[in-house]
Amino acid sequence: MDHEPLIFERSRPGRVGSNLPECDVPRANAEDLLGKENLRGKLPLPEVSELDVVRHFTRLSHRNYSIDTGFYPLGSCTMKYNPRINERTAALPGFASLHPLQPAETAQGALELIYLLQQHLAGICGMYTTTLQPSAGAHGELLSMMMIHAYHADRGDSKRNVVVIPDSAHGTNPASAASCGFKVKGIPSNSRGCTDLDALRAALGDDTAALMLTNPNTVGLFESDIVEICRLVHEAGGLVYCDGANMNAMLGLTRPGDMGFDVMHFNLHKTFSTPHGGGGPGCGAVSVKQLLEPYLPVPTVVKDAESGAYSFDHNRPKSIGKIHSFYGAFLIAVRAYTYIRALGPEGLRAVGENAVINANYVRSQLQDSYDVAYNSPICMHEVVLTASRQKQQSGVRALDISKRLMDYGIHPPTNYFPLIVPEALMIEPTETESKQTIDEFIKVMKQIAIEAVERPELLKGAPHVTPVSRLDETLAVKSLDLRYEPLFEDEG
Repeated sequence: MDHEPLIFERSRPGRVGSNLPECDVPRANAEDLLGKENLRGKLPLPEVSELDVVRHFTRLSHRNYSIDTGFYPLGSCTMKYNPRINERTAALPGFASLHPLQPAETAQGALELIYLLQQHLAGICGMYTTTLQPSAGAHGELLSMMMIHAYHADRGDSKRNVVVIPDSAHGTNPASAASCGFKVKGIPSNSRGCTDLDALRAALGDDTAALMLTNPNTVGLFESDIVEICRLVHEAGGLVYCDGANMNAMLGLTRPGDMGFDVMHFNLHKTFSTPHGGGGPGCGAVSVKQLLEPYLPVPTVVKDAESGAYSFDHNRPKSIGKIHSFYGAFLIAVRAYTYIRALGPEGLRAVGENAVINANYVRSQLQDSYDVAYNSPICMHEVVLTASRQKQQSGVRALDISKRLMDYGIHPPTNYFPLIVPEALMIEPTETESKQTIDEFIKVMKQIAIEAVERPELLKGAPHVTPVSRLDETLAVKSLDLRYEPLFEDEG
């Protein structure tokens, strides 16, 4: 397709898109404030009209793929629809126009919402209380490990420096543990795709600080031995952390706290329909059992029993400290609270039920065309297929299948994750997709399976109809350049 000119390539001398007021700060004062070396005589900005800018970015937006434009079965990431009522509540002036430094007595509604959302999340997962400060799931993992570290240090149990992690874990789990000074000990999955109990027993000891476990795990299966797993870790003196990335499968059906977990994080974008991607803002809320409550980050939002007023509590001597400016991404919390209150307990349970039903429907319809990673009678919110059969028969890889999906207007599923599944295709339809949409996806996947046998080169060259064809991925990684460069030099 024709090259889409960059915004700098559209630049023409003398074009103006806006008129900025003259700077009312004398240069001498600006030099004192900012430093002379930081001042420039001219910024290398494009000279374009407002119409040029609008057309350029509108064209680019049409090339983006989103949940608002099509089916997005990205496994593990739960790309569910974001209801527009969430956006309307987050835009209410009483929420959107708040300043984080204004007095608490002038923001009682916002503090009440934070307090109630903390309690709702704790109730949903069976914990004692919650913090909304972490800005992402990995940030929530890190906070959880920090609190576990503080818990053992507070008890004088400094020898506990090992975190046990199954090989099916999310990749950020080992990084989060290592960032807190823990040693990481990996254990394998069994033939059913779940945690190997014998390997777990062998890994536990008096140096065990915690087990980090995703449930349902990253191959889309519920850890059927979870109660025994938690018992073994607790018996060894460790704590159990739940990576809550896959909580969408369990809403209203079961609670990690009841299984024996001591702490878990939520991804509000995955489970409670807040915006996903784009670098943020986000929220990786963390819920804890009572034994970890003293170590929560400051401040916490509390309610006075007598007056009913809400305030920030900074007086927490055992707290691990502050992990986010102010109190997290507040408007993300507004969206999640709206979602929870709009659905209610029965609606949340329906989310979990339909997410599981949709994934199992996809599995049942595609298991003859593709191999299923693990022969479990039921998957949870996602199904992990493998293209090993196609690779062996015609050299078609999971990547080729995903690229071909783009020609049919469908976003690819997750490829090559989890790492323990060769040629993995991780598919998560979520609960928000209709049977009609899922049937169309199934039809396309079956057609691609036929093409892999009859026309493998078609798949190996895909995609064929997208604005950008297949890239040299190795070169793209090694020579990544995301800058827009002007056609003229800075004259400052």
